[in-house]
Amino acid sequence: MEDSIKRNKIARVIILTITYILLSFWALIVIFPFYWMILSSLKTYAEYSQEYIPKFYTLAPTFENYVTAWTSVKLLRYMMNTVIYALFTTAIMLVVCLLASFAFARLDFKGKNLIFTLFLAMMMIPNELVIITNYTTIVNLNLRNTFVGLIMPSVLSIFYIYLLRQNFMQVSDSLYLAAKVDGTSDFGYLTKVLIPLSKPTIISIIILKLIECWNSFVWPRLITTNSDYYLVSNGIEQIKSGGFGRENIPAMMAAVVSVSVPLLILFVLFRKQIMSGVARSGTKG
Repeated sequence: MEDSIKRNKIARVIILTITYILLSFWALIVIFPFYWMILSSLKTYAEYSQEYIPKFYTLAPTFENYVTAWTSVKLLRYMMNTVIYALFTTAIMLVVCLLASFAFARLDFKGKNLIFTLFLAMMMIPNELVIITNYTTIVNLNLRNTFVGLIMPSVLSIFYIYLLRQNFMQVSDSLYLAAKVDGTSDFGYLTKVLIPLSKPTIISIIILKLIECWNSFVWPRLITTNSDYYLVSNGIEQIKSGGFGRENIPAMMAAVVSVSVPLLILFVLFRKQIMSGVARSGTKG
C-alpha cells in the first residue's frame, strides 16, 4: 500500500515536472520575439549593422532610437488617431451590443430566435466579403479619410452580442418579472440590474475591442489615403516600407515597441477580468 502511494506521488511529480518544462519552453518561444524587439531597439545602428552573428545582449543600451522614432515620423499623430478611433468605436459598439443583447435575452417578439440564428450564421461569412461591401458603401457616401468612415463598419459585433446575451440569460427571470411589477422600465432594468451583474463580461468586451481597434490594419489601410488619418498599424507599415524604417532597423523596432507597450500594459492590468468575463459568458445557470 505504501509503495503504491509512493509510486503515485513520484508519477505526479514527474508529470508536473514535464508539464512545467514544456510550458516554460513554450513561454520562451512566445516571449522571445518581444525580447528581441526590445533588445534591437536598445542597440545603436552601428552595433546592429556590425553584428554578423546576432547577439542576445547589449553592453551599451541607448534610447536614441526612441527619440529618432518619435521625431522622424508622425508617430504621436498616429497614436492619437488610434486612441480616438478605439475609444469612439468601442463606446458606440458597447451601446449597440448591450441593447441588442437585451432584446435577444429578455424581450419577446416574433421571429426572435430566427433573427438571432441568422445573426450567428453571419459569423460564417468571410470577412473579405464584408470589407468589400463596407468599402463600396463608405466610398459612395464620400467618407474616405474621415473618422466616421473608419468607425462606422466596426460598431457591430455579433460575437460580443452573443457573449452578452448568454450572460444576461444567466440572470433569473424572476428578477425581471419583479422589476416589471415594481414599474421598472426595460431600460431601467438593463442599466440597474443587468449591467452591474454583467460587469466582468462588459469589461472583457471593452478591453478586447480596444485591443482589436489598436491592431486594426486592413480596413484603415483601405479607407485612408491621407497620412493624417493613419492608425498606428498603418503608420508602422509606412515607416517600414519607406523612410528610415527600411535602413535603421533599431529605430523601426523602437517605434514598434512604443505602439505595443500600451496594449501590453492594458492586458497585464485586466487579464483576470478578460478571462473571468469570457469564462462566465460560456456557462449558464
